[in-house]
Amino acid sequence: MEKFKERIQTLRDENRKVEERAEAAEAKNKSLEQEHIAKDHELHSLENKVKNLTEDLEKAEEKIKNLKAVEESDSSAKNQNESLVRKINLLETELDNAEKNLREMTKNFREADVKAGHFERKVQQLEGEIAERDKQNEELVLKNKELQGELDTLTDELSNI
Repeated sequence: MEKFKERIQTLRDENRKVEERAEAAEAKNKSLEQEHIAKDHELHSLENKVKNLTEDLEKAEEKIKNLKAVEESDSSAKNQNESLVRKINLLETELDNAEKNLREMTKNFREADVKAGHFERKVQQLEGEIAERDKQNEELVLKNKELQGELDTLTDELSNI
């Protein structure tokens, strides 16, 4: 009888530990999902920035074409052209950096997505373990009641003797 109580207590303790692990995994999963959303927003922001920088670059290149035509007749246009060339170089550098950041963020986004999937599978596995442990616990409780009934019957029979 005492062993059954110890076994039931052990199962309850194991069940509680499994539930705690599941809760921790769910919390981590939620955190990763929030990080995933933040990375997604950042990714969209970087994509917009790349688009804007590309448009700026195209505009600057168009200005360079126009300035080259005027450069032959106007020396001041030459100075503006040099300024625009520097600006284009800066914009190209910014574009390269933005593209690099976009690649890194995309990589991080994919890694976070893989991690989130892994933790979702882990949560499902732990939930399955909890359900299995609950079923085992219910079976042990029923078995305990059955054995208790047999013990009571034997006790009654022995007291009648």
